[in-house]
Amino acid sequence: MKTQRKAVFLGMALLMAAASVFAGANKQSGKDTVGYIVGSREHVFYTLIEKGINDTAPGQNIDAKVMDGDLDGNTTSNHISNFIAQNVKAIALSANDPGGTTPAIRDANAKGIPVFTFDCTIEDASLIKCFVGTDNVEGGRLGGQETVRLASQGAKVGLINFDNPQSCLDRRKGWEEVVKASNKNLRIIEVGNYTGDASKAEQLMTDALTQNPDIEIVFCVGDPAAAGALAAIKAAGAKTKIIGFDGNPEAKAAILDATNGQYWVSEISQNPQEIGKQITIQIRKYLDTGKVDQSVIMIAPYIITKENAAQ
Repeated sequence: MKTQRKAVFLGMALLMAAASVFAGANKQSGKDTVGYIVGSREHVFYTLIEKGINDTAPGQNIDAKVMDGDLDGNTTSNHISNFIAQNVKAIALSANDPGGTTPAIRDANAKGIPVFTFDCTIEDASLIKCFVGTDNVEGGRLGGQETVRLASQGAKVGLINFDNPQSCLDRRKGWEEVVKASNKNLRIIEVGNYTGDASKAEQLMTDALTQNPDIEIVFCVGDPAAAGALAAIKAAGAKTKIIGFDGNPEAKAAILDATNGQYWVSEISQNPQEIGKQITIQIRKYLDTGKVDQSVIMIAPYIITKENAAQ
């Protein structure tokens, strides 16, 4: 019995010593653990945001734990719950399903964990310390300007949308604002909701061209939609021009390509690495001072064409 007790006491002593060493290491490193949730690693845009986070976090004394939200509210909410259980210092996420993730964000607030959003946010701004993202309405306007510039009088112009993320709804809003105000009397063709799936965008574009083979321009609210549209347009032998949105490497490559550049002619570019960098900087400022530079930080989009794609 005494031998067993000695073994138990020795084991407890070793555990306490290990915990002490671990705590000391954390204190020595000075790093705060922050949980991040990106929209989906299947999208280059979000992998570039993750790169911006990982490149910036060490210099901000942040230990970044990055998870994939799979563009799904339940998955994202589960990640938030896990981060709460781990007692992270802050949580930052792309709220691609605002309604679905708001209850979990409320739970984090109730536990005293500050929440930040990037790319996509939620309606209740009081639950968020800072949002960093692209000015998507302005990006949509730039897409509208390109549509008007490229289209002929009275032309049919298509829209491939994504009905869930607020960012994509904002792009649509800006695009429609400019296109409907144009004196070219353009006719909008609803190609459909591609739900973030390039193969679905390809099918939607195929169906749209069957009904309207003379669509001159298609504006795509994300590069996966543009990639799907490109495949459909080439297969159909159509002459439709594509305006994409994201600024991903494949978009620039397509624009510069001798064949694909005949179709994918314009791109509205975001700066995802800057988004990842800025949200991480704001988290550090909040953890240190209880304040951020601004509650909303917008990163300006810009137009890419063959003239500047190589830059």
